[in-house]
Amino acid sequence: MHSFGYRANALATFAITILVIMCAMASFSDTFNTPSPTASVKVLNINWFQKQLHGNDEVSMTLNISADLQSLFTWNTKQVFVFVAAEYETPKNSLNQISLWDGIIPSKENAKFSIHTSNKYRFIDQGSNLKGKEFNLTLHWHVMPKTGKMFTNKIVMTGYRLPEDYR
Repeated sequence: MHSFGYRANALATFAITILVIMCAMASFSDTFNTPSPTASVKVLNINWFQKQLHGNDEVSMTLNISADLQSLFTWNTKQVFVFVAAEYETPKNSLNQISLWDGIIPSKENAKFSIHTSNKYRFIDQGSNLKGKEFNLTLHWHVMPKTGKMFTNKIVMTGYRLPEDYR
């Protein structure tokens, strides 16, 4: 006869092996999903554009963010982290990214939304690099699965420009 410890070890090993196989199958099933999200981010108003006391430029703007991210959800999706970033170039950096707004989408029912908001985080550049600057608004998302690797992607909206003078 086998001892209790031996039987418990065999049962635990078998259960963990089945769990690993099920997690691998769940993760593999996500490779067949081809999401087709849509999004639109518009700048409705520049609330203020000013130079701070320390000499840095700061911008406050009103945004209209509309997105349909329902195709990102599968049975293996836990949640989706989404954020809007302003992206632009300066002489020192080829890519500057400033997060303006973010949110967590917990379910497919919440993945289709339209919000009207001011930037949640401050849009500040070190120095006076923002006058007349062209920038893109980019909607990034990170799909967090229940098991498996995280998937990220983005939609870039081009053609925005900041004012030439402070307001």
